[in-house]
Amino acid sequence: MKTESVLEKILAAGHLAVTSECGPPRGALPEKVKEKAEMLRGYVDAINVTDNQTAVVRMSSLSACILIKQLGLDPILQMVTRDRNRLAMQSDILGAYAHGINNMLCLSGDHPCFGDHPMAANVYDLDSMQLIQVVRKMRDEGRFQGGDEIENPPKMFIGAAANPFADPFELRAIRLAKKVKAGVDFIQTQCIYNIDKFGKWMKEICERGLNEKVSILAGITPLKSAGMANYMRNKVPGMDVPEELVKRMAGVPKKDQADEGIKICLETIEQLKTMEGIRGFHIMAIEWEQKVPEIVERAGLLPRPQV
Repeated sequence: MKTESVLEKILAAGHLAVTSECGPPRGALPEKVKEKAEMLRGYVDAINVTDNQTAVVRMSSLSACILIKQLGLDPILQMVTRDRNRLAMQSDILGAYAHGINNMLCLSGDHPCFGDHPMAANVYDLDSMQLIQVVRKMRDEGRFQGGDEIENPPKMFIGAAANPFADPFELRAIRLAKKVKAGVDFIQTQCIYNIDKFGKWMKEICERGLNEKVSILAGITPLKSAGMANYMRNKVPGMDVPEELVKRMAGVPKKDQADEGIKICLETIEQLKTMEGIRGFHIMAIEWEQKVPEIVERAGLLPRPQV
């Protein structure tokens, strides 16, 4: 069944899609959400709203998505299975669709031990794979996970995440294949710094024909400093930042490191544009949303198509 998503229409028309990310505030501050979203207007096709990322309490993804939708922009509802059981998740999906939100990203979520409430109970009633299946059943069959019929089913464009760099590497393509079988429509990848390794993953994806079944948006995160590059290389699980990239960032004066990070980001986009199977870019400028317009413009991704 076709969804009503602008993002889906852009991908279906063969354009390179561009999405970005908006982290909700740690307070009841709607103006902060609107300010971040307005920075992205005209530069991206849809805006991800994170769901208590790193297991830290923030404004709900659903509430922030509603605020963004009210601005006439297209949000992507992120939903982690860590915090809700299947009743709550299906309820929130209906609520989101009732507000005209028709993109979502299905995630498991970081363990609470990484966040500000380490003693919080995990729910994980479903995992991300099962959540994809639930959303597809709601959309395509018009039924809840329990089997009852839905009046006006939510026509969601279903997304998920993929990390091509996590161990064991040889299982990464198999895991994506399972998500495709579960019913995912688009994938946003972990941020890419090791292009050679990412290329090997994409080659396997294409050999399996998965690129014909799912739209892959390559994850891009600009580096602000050599310190950030070093931290991501050594402290962030599942991240692959080559040593030469850290050395390159450290090799320029501190005041110029942010510019060097943008330059690396643009070089990465240019290389990925020619890679088979890439359908767009997901730009995650963490608390640096003001740089997204510059990146999109300098990467030659403007004007955004109208559908």
